[in-house]
Amino acid sequence: MKALIQRVSSASVDINDVSVGEIQQGILLLLGVEKEDTEQSADKLLKKILAYRIFSDNEGKMNLNLQQSQGGLLIVSQFTLAADTKKGLRPSFSSAAPPQLGETLYNYFVDQAKVLHPTVATGRFGADMQVNLTNDGPVTFWLES
Repeated sequence: MKALIQRVSSASVDINDVSVGEIQQGILLLLGVEKEDTEQSADKLLKKILAYRIFSDNEGKMNLNLQQSQGGLLIVSQFTLAADTKKGLRPSFSSAAPPQLGETLYNYFVDQAKVLHPTVATGRFGADMQVNLTNDGPVTFWLES
């Protein structure tokens, strides 16, 4: 499982010009699911994201995690994160999870996030989405389970 996290001052997801998910200050999480991923890898990645210290403390140092900063978490499925881009000029998606597994693990990840964190919004798995964000910093990290 792969995640691109961005610290944002706000972020939203629209489908057909209708807002389906929105947060203010927090993390925009783009989530890619691969063939070998399991609920255990989802749990591991989620715990890492919630504990990852990317928010500033009173001294301006990145010492606070999402829960300490009381920020929102916007989770958006992103199939293309599973791409292999090492060779050629066209990405290969051979390591990506098939749609049924991808959706099952995405939904599991979202459900677990809602249990562990009070402010969770989402996009819609498999939809054509427009993601809007104001990157704070910019602060962006690539994480894997």
